[in-house]
Amino acid sequence: MKKTIMFLLVLLGLFLITGCGKTDKNSVLRKINDKYCDTKGYQTKSELEILSGDDIYKYDVIVSYKKKDYYRVSLLNKENNHEQIILRNKDGVYVLSPSLNKSFKFQSNWPFNNSQGYLPQSVINDLRSDKNVKMINNKNAYVFTSKVNYKNNINLTHQEVIVDKDLNIKRVTIFDDDENVQMKITYKSTETNVKFKKNYFVLESNMKAASKNTISETAKLDEAIYPMYLPEGTYLDNEKVMELSNGSRIILTFAGNNPFMLVEQTIKKTDDFEVVPTSGDIDMSTFGVAIVDDSSISWVSGDVEYYLVSSNLSNNELLQVANSISSIPVSK
Repeated sequence: MKKTIMFLLVLLGLFLITGCGKTDKNSVLRKINDKYCDTKGYQTKSELEILSGDDIYKYDVIVSYKKKDYYRVSLLNKENNHEQIILRNKDGVYVLSPSLNKSFKFQSNWPFNNSQGYLPQSVINDLRSDKNVKMINNKNAYVFTSKVNYKNNINLTHQEVIVDKDLNIKRVTIFDDDENVQMKITYKSTETNVKFKKNYFVLESNMKAASKNTISETAKLDEAIYPMYLPEGTYLDNEKVMELSNGSRIILTFAGNNPFMLVEQTIKKTDDFEVVPTSGDIDMSTFGVAIVDDSSISWVSGDVEYYLVSSNLSNNELLQVANSISSIPVSK
């Protein structure tokens, strides 16, 4: 009888050690997933820092999520106050450019087709998809490391994710293969079970509200803005300036082993709201939200629209060129 009681006590002790107190990575990941994905809605506020050489580009990011895959992501450039909004609702995926009074509509699977460090579900998906994900259980936080999937930027290979004991994502740091920090997202607040107004994810309502903060005026492009990075064996071959009724357009043609063309054009906010059907992927880089196609990248920064195209360069190489074009002051 005594032996039976002792055996039961040992089993109970083992259960208490390995059961109730269990904090293995899979159970923690399930709890984090439940926190962000089983809620009716959440809103996070964070600061996104993108590093390019010695320069740092900073964005204030507000992510709003409503169950059934409704998303609204506001990205505000902290240097030039230029805001862009990524919106996903029942009608599709949009990138809103209030400075243009224009929205680009995509037939896209965003945000499920690419890693997004500022988006909790994307971060969690990367952690859960990596069979070799690692977790360190510190006193005040869980620290995860995993692979990432930035398909348009193969230099971004893995991430470190810090989650506090209340299961809030606190920081995401994205590295290249040489352990250089390429991106850092610091989550400042997380609010779950948020209820949004009826028109919060409606395209027209978002454009109307955002457009109030923009100024309609003729932009100026006094001189070309050149890329600081060129593929090996490539050089500037021609520069053409065209005066337009509402500004100017500069066409830079690069020749050599890896030729490409860069078009820079001033933009002016139109009176009528316009929705433009667009093909390609949505990506985030130093200049903000970009539209990435098979052979081109286009984006808006401040009051200038850029279009970079090449039949020779890959998307990753095009992004390297695009990331080296800086039209605004940056932090050091």
